[in-house]
Amino acid sequence: MAVLTDGERQFHIKAKAGEVGRYVILCGDPQRVPKIAQKLDNAVQIACNREFNLYTGSLCGEPVSVCSTGIGGPSAAIAVEELINCGADTFIRVGTSGGIALEVTGGDLCIATAAVRAEGTSREYLPDGYPAAATFEVVKALAESAEEICSQTFGDSYHIGVVHSKDSFYGEISAENSAVPEKLAAAWEGYKRCGCLTSEMECAAIFSVAALRGARCGAVLTALWNVERSKNGLKDNIVSDSSKAIECAVRGVRKLIGK
Repeated sequence: MAVLTDGERQFHIKAKAGEVGRYVILCGDPQRVPKIAQKLDNAVQIACNREFNLYTGSLCGEPVSVCSTGIGGPSAAIAVEELINCGADTFIRVGTSGGIALEVTGGDLCIATAAVRAEGTSREYLPDGYPAAATFEVVKALAESAEEICSQTFGDSYHIGVVHSKDSFYGEISAENSAVPEKLAAAWEGYKRCGCLTSEMECAAIFSVAALRGARCGAVLTALWNVERSKNGLKDNIVSDSSKAIECAVRGVRKLIGK
């Protein structure tokens, strides 16, 4: 029986086995891929289709790829599924986020140990109640890398803990425009009380696919700002530079390769 996805190349990312490394750095923005790929040796573009821009180079002599996922869980899950089909087994997401915990300020790095499954994609991979967790070895490599590059001063610190994954970007900053504002506000208050570090849109999906498919995963997120610090009249930064998170991810891959 012919199946739409039976071709030699993966249906969405347009890559095939042998063109993707075991280690993959994921980012949302396709335009960020070449910037990350510059950190690799001899990186070349493999394919670019829809939101998926894919490069492969090497680090420490080991093939390493960089692939964009677009915004949100569904396309991130597609990327991870198809990259695994091509031979990848270790994923590090480099992303941006909005701080929740008051100790997180704009410019800080947040390394995810797990993600709150407040989105829909993970429900099609994991049973209700099963956590979307990062892999210890990946978290450790990222934490060691962050320790090397962060001064632990205002706007240049790193934090390790649970992050929040959602489907609605504007649900975080303008819940009043939703038809269920009370539901969103109550959940948000719970995340704050539990010490959730920051909010983003892809980690839960990536971690869920990785868990199901037996791959390793982790994430390092730049806090662009912290909406809770703003609400409380606290000093904060608004940043757009993700180069520190990229450096953390690349160093993390090097450490994982070296083990």
